[in-house]
Amino acid sequence: MDTIGRSGRDGAEDGEVQASSERLHDLIREDIVEGRLEPGSRLKTAELAARYGTSVNPVREALHHLQGEGIVVIEPNRGARVRTIGADYARNVYDIRALLEPYLTRWFVSTATAEQIATLEELQTRMENPDNSYEEHRALNDRFHTTMFRGHYNHEAVTLEVRQRKVLDLMNRRFDIAPARRRKVHVEHRAIIEAIRSGDGEQAARVAEEHVRGASQYLVDRLRSAGMTS
Repeated sequence: MDTIGRSGRDGAEDGEVQASSERLHDLIREDIVEGRLEPGSRLKTAELAARYGTSVNPVREALHHLQGEGIVVIEPNRGARVRTIGADYARNVYDIRALLEPYLTRWFVSTATAEQIATLEELQTRMENPDNSYEEHRALNDRFHTTMFRGHYNHEAVTLEVRQRKVLDLMNRRFDIAPARRRKVHVEHRAIIEAIRSGDGEQAARVAEEHVRGASQYLVDRLRSAGMTS
């Protein structure tokens, strides 16, 4: 079991609650997506605090963050429960990303440095190594997108993009990545890099949207095949 300790030092409580709730946020989200916390089940703060070895305050904070992501539903006088995470949810998240990623990508084209472009090239070359495990491929993909998006002035948009990426990554872990899908990702990444190098923000944004739509179809099809439709 993952546990989260909290110190009793005077003056440190607020910072510890924040750190604990952020860690809890990741743990609870993973347990929901992996099905260890079942769809529709009640999320009681005392029970979660005991499960993760923490107090109720960071649990409450984490649940409110998860509510903002749509993974947890909190109803007045009824408390929190797990939302069903399936094909419909994945489709809805990807629909948002189909608007968000082109927006972030278009801005990046206007600000990208030679060093950043070289970093994207290096990461993409490493991604194309056929011996990469899923975890290695995922980590390189995360760094690729982080390189593009982290400097954007709209911190709220960047935070949303990161949170969505983490949720979708957990959902994608249920399934192997077909070689054809992996090759398609690489082709799209190369097209984005070329558009960035050419200074063509609109082309980069178009490819970014295509990239998101393809990822959406791939995951949604697999979730539906597995009977996970909601």
